[in-house]
Amino acid sequence: MADLSTTWECELLEQFSCLTAATDEELRLNTSDITSGSSENTTGLLHLSDEVLLVILRNLDPVSLLRLGSTCSLLFRVCSCNSLWTTHFQDSFGVSLSYTHARCPVTAKTAFRLVFMWRSLFRNIHCNRAFQEKLFVEIPLAPHKYWIQWLVLEESVPLPSVRLPCSDVEKLWGITTDLFQDKLQEKTEDCDALKFEWRELYHLALNHHGSVSLVFQHVLNQHQNNEHTELESMYHQYVQCRFQWLFTYWLFRQPTPYNKQLRSIFLQWKKHSKRKVATWGETLCDVRYLASLHPITKDYWRGRLARGNENLGIQTVGNYFSMCKSLVAWILGRDWGRLKRRKVYEDTLEGVYLLLRREMQETLIEHERFWQVAKVQMTRVCTLEETAANYVNWKMIETLPYYKLYLVSGNSVYLDHVQGFLRRKRIIRDWIYLEENIWARQLLPESLYTLLEFDTKISQESLHGDSLPAQLGRLMWLYLNSGQELYLEAVKGMVLQCAQACLNHLSTLQACEVRVA
Repeated sequence: MADLSTTWECELLEQFSCLTAATDEELRLNTSDITSGSSENTTGLLHLSDEVLLVILRNLDPVSLLRLGSTCSLLFRVCSCNSLWTTHFQDSFGVSLSYTHARCPVTAKTAFRLVFMWRSLFRNIHCNRAFQEKLFVEIPLAPHKYWIQWLVLEESVPLPSVRLPCSDVEKLWGITTDLFQDKLQEKTEDCDALKFEWRELYHLALNHHGSVSLVFQHVLNQHQNNEHTELESMYHQYVQCRFQWLFTYWLFRQPTPYNKQLRSIFLQWKKHSKRKVATWGETLCDVRYLASLHPITKDYWRGRLARGNENLGIQTVGNYFSMCKSLVAWILGRDWGRLKRRKVYEDTLEGVYLLLRREMQETLIEHERFWQVAKVQMTRVCTLEETAANYVNWKMIETLPYYKLYLVSGNSVYLDHVQGFLRRKRIIRDWIYLEENIWARQLLPESLYTLLEFDTKISQESLHGDSLPAQLGRLMWLYLNSGQELYLEAVKGMVLQCAQACLNHLSTLQACEVRVA
């Protein structure tokens, strides 16, 4: 069967949950608002004939069709037309519904809604424990007949062979006993049930009905009088929890060798709580905390990857950590120190995320794409490390806006800004260490003197407030990032003024002591 289009599938998950939520009264109110607002303009959408509207609406995807249909009762009627939804049914599930001679028992829109909910649950059964219980709880017995009727649509069912009475097989699959005469020979007097493989039943039904389309229509016909409350409830639960479920399954349910590698790569050179990581894979494990360790997993947890498509999103996450594995192997093969290895790895991943963040939000990113960007980012990180000359300087410049701008652009202009920052930092340090400023160094408070040291990192958080360190930090920040001499003079003036104030205060204290003596 064809996969659902990634451009609208995630929104359908939300839209179908409130497909029929609007009451007739609300729809009439919406209609009156639209018609009253357009009374002066007779060329509005509502004044077009149904035939013209249908031609226009054929260009809409299912999400847009649902949204337009929720505006008023008139558009709701046209947007529910079978001709529109049979096309979407064909595109989404690879099955055509026939409404000639009233063969299909439900409207195409209802059929789309029911099959969409079922398929969304079934294809992610591996991570949906609540849905697994519905299908597996009766093993070795068969599931409830309601769920068996949906399983008729699936060729590959993750259940063991099933024993069913002949009457149930005939009704559920719509086949006749002459198609399984060989099975009837296995029947015993004390047991009326026959043993079948699910794939075997699917092909028997396909042979009997003649096409997949007719199998779908048979299932929809069987379901026309059923209550679908449980299906809707399971679906709503899935909508709310799908990202958490799929991420948890991906993180903890990998094959044994790969599971250990994934844990190692996931935590590689990453600051984390050993207490929380100690419960990895256990029932009490804080999966939300683990997801917060990486920006990409944090985005997936919030449904922000691949336009909210949980399956494409988790593939992107898997490809990302596959790239991380290659990156770790490459770095460990270099003759670098421990600190440099960690710093190159962290900054490379940050650059990869910054560069691909928007792309990841829109579509699936393959391993090759990640690795291609990672190699470019690693080259730029190494260039920044060479510019810094040593690890202390490297850590100092990592908070500069030019640092990240160079990572994502590779523009040498930003590299020049980084070099200028370090050069101006050296100028301030050399000035305070001049022989003529020995008295100022000795009198300055520790909090101010530390700011003038070359290896002191000035964080943007420390620039707020009215304290003397904050005021001096702001002046230094302006000079370091702009290079304007007037800010340097302002820094010197403030430093000397503070030193003079300290000297005056010290002289006053000494004078008081002399008078007391």
